Amino acid sequence: MPVKIRLQRHGKKGKPFYWIVAADARSKRDGKYLEKLGIYNPNTNPATVELDVDGAVQWLQNGAQPTDTAKNLLSEKGALLKNHLAGGIRKGALTEEQAEAKFTAWLEEKTGKVQAKVDGLSEAQAKVKAEALAAEKAVNEARIAAAAPVVEEEVAEEAPAAEAEASNEEE
Repeated sequence: MPVKIRLQRHGKKGKPFYWIVAADARSKRDGKYLEKLGIYNPNTNPATVELDVDGAVQWLQNGAQPTDTAKNLLSEKGALLKNHLAGGIRKGALTEEQAEAKFTAWLEEKTGKVQAKVDGLSEAQAKVKAEALAAEKAVNEARIAAAAPVVEEEVAEEAPAAEAEASNEEE
């Protein structure tokens, strides 16, 4: 039975949400699957991927073929690297400790890159918000400045009239 690691679509129209599954290649896209390996949510920025790396490596070692998109996701989370390192262990090129050290170093570097992207996005959002606030303050100040002369003229016109009435009353 040929097994594929592929995406199974869930979510509503226009808001896709995917499960990463190991399924028989002959089954329907959203049909029966053998094991759920993780989730993929492309609606967030950066996209959310949660994956059972060890389960994916096990399926890859048993001959499961990932689809193109699933292969990209497995690569992003390190399942393909872990599978590659496991092959090196079987051949005797690496020890278990060396492979684990390489994988954790790669994982830390990847986590740093993702965190840098998240920080950059939050800084950009804060900058846009600050610019919008400054523009809004400028518009409000312009409105106040435009309304102020009208109020001063009305006060200036009322003041001589009040003085004239006061002088008329004294006489």
